[in-house]
Amino acid sequence: MTESSARKLIIAIDGPAGAGKSTIASRLARKLGYANLESGAMYRALALKAILRDLSFDDEAALVQLAQKSRIQLEPTSTGNRVLLDGTDVTLRVREADVTEGASRVSVHPQVRAWMVARQQELGAKGGVVMEGRDIGTKVFPQADVKIFLDADPVVREQRRLQQQNLRGNAAQATAAELRERDQRDRTRTVSPLQPAADALVLDSTSMSEDEVLRRVEELVHSKLGG
Repeated sequence: MTESSARKLIIAIDGPAGAGKSTIASRLARKLGYANLESGAMYRALALKAILRDLSFDDEAALVQLAQKSRIQLEPTSTGNRVLLDGTDVTLRVREADVTEGASRVSVHPQVRAWMVARQQELGAKGGVVMEGRDIGTKVFPQADVKIFLDADPVVREQRRLQQQNLRGNAAQATAAELRERDQRDRTRTVSPLQPAADALVLDSTSMSEDEVLRRVEELVHSKLGG
């Protein structure tokens, strides 16, 4: 599917961890020739910098100051985004468990989210983006042309995450518990809680393959592009 001569859409894909939104967003962006903007990677980069500076995830003022002095870049590659923090490649580091946990904690702060939202809006303002996260269709781009909320049964999401990370035993139990805690924080935070936009297509991927989800999303994109 090509779209070089058509208008550039803003496509928002939201959902909880383990629903498959990162994979779908990456594949869709490659097919469309769009940029793939991961809001989660941006929060992870900030969390990593807080770890390196030994800052508390609960100190909102310090985190905002840190964000304002940070340069977070996402560079698309054939296998997904390369994440740069102040010019340093941190792509692999930001996927590690301590950073994932930190990202969930820094993201609850209203002022941190306001800074991130402003950066994300700058990145996607001209369209031609597939952006995934937890509040893209409700807060970052409420005017998005296509809004998808990708969900799945919590047990299935846990199993997917454990398979991705090849975890077993105590490590698997700890990761599953962290995922449940993260879900609780995301859904109950005061600012921009995780929930579908009123006009989003809600897709339950529990019993769907990755290819099936992608086809369904592509159908919606095609309809917005006039077939």
